[in-house]
Amino acid sequence: MAGHYYSANVEWACDGDYLGNAYSRGHVWRFDGGLEIPASASPTVVPLPYSIEAAVDPEEAFVAAISSCHMMSFLDLARRANFNVSSYRDNAQGEMNRVARGKMAITKVVLRPEITLIADEDPDPTWLTDLHEKAHDVCFIANSVSCEIIVEPLPLKLKTS
Repeated sequence: MAGHYYSANVEWACDGDYLGNAYSRGHVWRFDGGLEIPASASPTVVPLPYSIEAAVDPEEAFVAAISSCHMMSFLDLARRANFNVSSYRDNAQGEMNRVARGKMAITKVVLRPEITLIADEDPDPTWLTDLHEKAHDVCFIANSVSCEIIVEPLPLKLKTS
């Protein structure tokens, strides 16, 4: 089986005093289909005004990629198990720590999915835990990173059909 390939175009041009470390970290991410996303270093890493608070930073994108992949894996598994999911929301959070002298890394990502299910009665309570475990096991992004990923699902919401 041939590999799958993914690409992104990242572009930056100097705006400010580069050698004096007083330049904008603002840049653009471009993806297939024409989507452009303003990006920047995080203001927690590079102080304002040299970072752009309203732009996506790599750390946020990392957390979002893990959350998004888990969600898509979960939704597919839930559909295959005939659960009717009407909404999924996750307030994911990543934690960055020093891992060695001069090295920082995102060491933990916590996913807190909140799922609304269309059903007339509560399903077996183990189904949610089982599907989240399976979703984590098959998530491409989770399988690609070394940080700890914790899934803490919020209580299931029911919506009657």
